[in-house]
Amino acid sequence: MSKYKQQSHVVWKCDYHIVWCPKYRFRILTGIVKDLVEQDVRMLCEWKGCDVEELNVQPDHIHLLVSIPPRVSVSELMGTLKGKLAIKLFKSYPQLKQKPYWGNHFWSRGYFVNTVGLNEDMIRRYVRYQEEQDKKEETKSQNFTLFD
Repeated sequence: MSKYKQQSHVVWKCDYHIVWCPKYRFRILTGIVKDLVEQDVRMLCEWKGCDVEELNVQPDHIHLLVSIPPRVSVSELMGTLKGKLAIKLFKSYPQLKQKPYWGNHFWSRGYFVNTVGLNEDMIRRYVRYQEEQDKKEETKSQNFTLFD
C-alpha cells in the first residue's frame, strides 16, 4: 500500500477496499464492457484526485482498492463512479436498458467499503508506549533552558 501523502495543510493515508455489483448481480461485466469499466474507473478516480492501488473487475462485481484524499468522501466517490459509469454504459450499449435488464438502473443500490489501515498490534503498541515517549521528550525539553 501507499505511504503517507501530504498536501499544504494535511498529511493523510486514507485507503479503502470497495466492492459493488450490477443490479441483480447479472454477470454482464465481461469483454468490452469490462474494458470500458476498468478504463473509466481509473479515469474517474484520477479526476477526483484518488489513486487506484488495485482494480479487479469480475463478471458480477468490482473490487477497488483506492486511496482517497480527505476532501473527497467515500460516498461522493461512489456516487460519481456509479452514476457516470451507468450513464456511459447506457449510452454505449442502449440494449442494456431493455428488459430483462435494468431499465435506468445499472448498479445495485449499495456497496461494501472497508478501511485499510495499520496493523492493530502496531497501533496498540504505539498507544501503550506513546505516554512513555512523551515523558522522555518532556524531560529533555525541561533540561534545556534558554536563559540560565
